[in-house]
Amino acid sequence: MSRNYESLHDPNAEYTMRELSAETMGATGSRGGGRDVEITDVQTTMVDGNFPWTLVRVYTDAGVVGTGEAYWGAGVPELIERMKPFVVGENPLDIDRLYEHLIQKMSGEGSVEGVTVTAISGIEVALHDVAGKILDVPAYQLLGGKYRDKMRVYCDCHTEEEADPEACADEAERVVDELGYDALKFDLDVPSGFEKDRANRHLRPGEIRHKAEIVEQVTERVKDKADVAFDCHWTFSGGSAKRLADAIEEHDVWWLEDPVPPENLEVQEEVTKSTTTPIAVGENRYRVTEQRRLIENQAVDIVAPDLPKVGGMRETRKIADVANQYYVPVAMHNVASPIATMAAAHVGTSIPNSLAIEYHSYELGWWEDLVEEDVIEDGYIEVPEKPGIGLTLDMDTVEEHMVEGETLFDEA
Repeated sequence: MSRNYESLHDPNAEYTMRELSAETMGATGSRGGGRDVEITDVQTTMVDGNFPWTLVRVYTDAGVVGTGEAYWGAGVPELIERMKPFVVGENPLDIDRLYEHLIQKMSGEGSVEGVTVTAISGIEVALHDVAGKILDVPAYQLLGGKYRDKMRVYCDCHTEEEADPEACADEAERVVDELGYDALKFDLDVPSGFEKDRANRHLRPGEIRHKAEIVEQVTERVKDKADVAFDCHWTFSGGSAKRLADAIEEHDVWWLEDPVPPENLEVQEEVTKSTTTPIAVGENRYRVTEQRRLIENQAVDIVAPDLPKVGGMRETRKIADVANQYYVPVAMHNVASPIATMAAAHVGTSIPNSLAIEYHSYELGWWEDLVEEDVIEDGYIEVPEKPGIGLTLDMDTVEEHMVEGETLFDEA
């Protein structure tokens, strides 16, 4: 059944005192210099990559179109359609106000965290692309300028035998020597053969020995040629996470990621402070308010926000600013298409404490075909000087890989 989410009435409008539209705020004066621009439409198209990426386009009456991306997940396109009336007619240059406007308007529908924040993130990224094009500057310039020309990329690695330590070591060596990456990540939440119960989060001694063997073989194989992180996907109990972190302390581990579920901050803090193995957390925390608690409680050694999920480009910058006060580096989690990946590179180049950006699609042969430009070369992203995000969608590739039932964007 086709639903018109755009036509839903706005219950918040009946009582909210924090209405942040341009008209209500009195921000309607002429700006001049080609900056009097209005948003005319917002559209989405979902692409079936190794994740179902939700691409977002913001259209304007100046003929300038911006492209963004929201983190994958069901319901995101519908939420963006729901929010379209709140931004149509607004000036796309007011990125911060429009972000807060959407957070407020969608507060009753869950804009504290979750998929609503994800949907807002996609619009926010597209606004940076639009604004950069209107002002004729790259997106990083809107965030304060740059610290570096290139952003380091870490490759999330997989094998058909991902539970085999030697197979993981072989793949690590191949990715370093053949693909040119000097930063890698492997999964540790893989079957060991010693499991008794998949639900209780407890690691038996044999499981810990198996995971430590993966760490040992991979790190010994690449040695100083690459940094290697290991991901647990928020799987284990606090006690098991501490024993695992202790078991791999002797190896050259870049970080251990998400060893415990994200909900209980006290457990996360206890695990992090119990070990010298660096702990990275952040992909399942939303907006700077949630990330701030991780950082201020020193419950994390490396913070790992996912830009098209956490709130967008400016929100990621805000998280990095808080982290910098505690001397915590930022390694952006990323399972996105080239669009949000490049948006992350723009943020990464604009902050001092940027460590690396994840790349999760090295096995997907057409990932870079989604855009006309080159994105990753020898394990690094050169941040473009073109206006906006600096990428151009290849519409033929988008159309070829659309999720069944999706509609292609309108022409710019």
